[in-house]
Amino acid sequence: MFINRRKKNLFFGLAVICSVIQTESFAQKDKSLHVGNNRELFVDQYLIENLTHVRQKLHHPKNEGPVLYFDRKWEGNFSGYSTVIKDGGLYRLYYRGIREVGNDGSENEVTCYAESRDGKVWVKPELGIYEMDGSASNNIILANAAPVTHNFSPFLDKNPNAKVTERYKALGGIKKSGLKAYISSDGIHWKILADQPVITEGDFDSQNVAFWSETEKKYICYLRSSAISSDKKKYRSVSRSTSEDFINWSKPELMQFGNVPYDHLYTQQTSPYYRAPQVYIAIGARFMPGRQVVSDEQAAVLNVNPKYYKDCSDAIFMTTRGGNLYNRTFLESIIRPEIGLENWVSRSNYPALNIVETGANEMSVYVNESYAQEGAHLKRYSMRIDGLVSAHAEMKEGHVTTKPIQFEGMELEINYSTSAAGFVKVEILDTNGKPIPGFSKDDATEIIGNEIKRIVGWKGNQSVQALSGRPIRLKFYLKDADLFSFKFN
Repeated sequence: MFINRRKKNLFFGLAVICSVIQTESFAQKDKSLHVGNNRELFVDQYLIENLTHVRQKLHHPKNEGPVLYFDRKWEGNFSGYSTVIKDGGLYRLYYRGIREVGNDGSENEVTCYAESRDGKVWVKPELGIYEMDGSASNNIILANAAPVTHNFSPFLDKNPNAKVTERYKALGGIKKSGLKAYISSDGIHWKILADQPVITEGDFDSQNVAFWSETEKKYICYLRSSAISSDKKKYRSVSRSTSEDFINWSKPELMQFGNVPYDHLYTQQTSPYYRAPQVYIAIGARFMPGRQVVSDEQAAVLNVNPKYYKDCSDAIFMTTRGGNLYNRTFLESIIRPEIGLENWVSRSNYPALNIVETGANEMSVYVNESYAQEGAHLKRYSMRIDGLVSAHAEMKEGHVTTKPIQFEGMELEINYSTSAAGFVKVEILDTNGKPIPGFSKDDATEIIGNEIKRIVGWKGNQSVQALSGRPIRLKFYLKDADLFSFKFN
């Protein structure tokens, strides 16, 4: 008995030691990413471990036509630097109004406002705040505030500790003035927050955007600056600054773009994606100085300002998850200039700030077009919800495998599209890549269709609660299909 008990204790001790060694080894091996119940997109390589016969595909928004012309006498040909904000059931549009070209920060620049109930039909309310040519019947929300009105850029403050009187915030200014901070309770009536500029280091000669980061728990500003390439050329670029209180800001840090060539980024329009705020989406304006499409004779027919047709520009796509690095998986344009020479002039095709939902299955981005001409306007472009980038497979079956992740939830939701012949299947693996019993490819329900929200199943079982909090990998099998996003609920 004594010997057996000793053996039993010995075996138990060895088992504990082995368990500890295995646990320590697993802990060292496990560098799982905590996704919780965040929605995750395929816009970068953050979660992607492997792609086999699958590629990340950039999708291009659909032209839905002009939604607003800058046709009031205080608006005009050089209106720009637009911001669209969805506040509950109301869409708000902010933009610079100016008819004749002048130096940045001209006294003639005003900030204008329009609103919509659906993001498609817009009206310019007569606000009665400022007089213009002897009448207050206009849509001006800020005037006599140069140079802030050159590029006034508001945001809806998501900081849970924000005062009701400061529900909206904004930055504006040029290099000479620095960026000044403004606040508003309703997004229409504004007042200055501090007499002195809050950010002084930067070029600022563009739209400088700010927001409250729900993931970083601080205010972030992406501002216009300059960068020098390896061949000593100067480029329009971006820096980032952060703040705990919107008044005291860190020294701006120049953004990096990885191992890709520099582009002139006239604007960058970085903001948290509204369905996945841990991912900041940037649909900005790429400026091509000296790349002339419109001839002198064609410019005369267009009646475009002589200073504004010897360059061209388009819209590009970048992402970041914080820090000073942009991900530029896609160097091609996300929105090309439309047919017509009026779209190929300098500083046209500049996207407005923010992507907003405009339907049950649709979201929109807006673009300033026909710059420096009569007929300058804002155009709407639509895409499916989450439809910026997909994991895409052709008819040859492929798969995408995630890095080890930990989630919280009871079910797995996907946003996907297949052909009639295609499919999506989801397999759940352990961190070593071995299928977890009950969640293998053979157990997986074959998913066919086109849905913004579909719950994944395995032989009729949709619950993944038993795996919640445990490091796992997801393996998505795709055939003639696009996978846009996934989320644990």
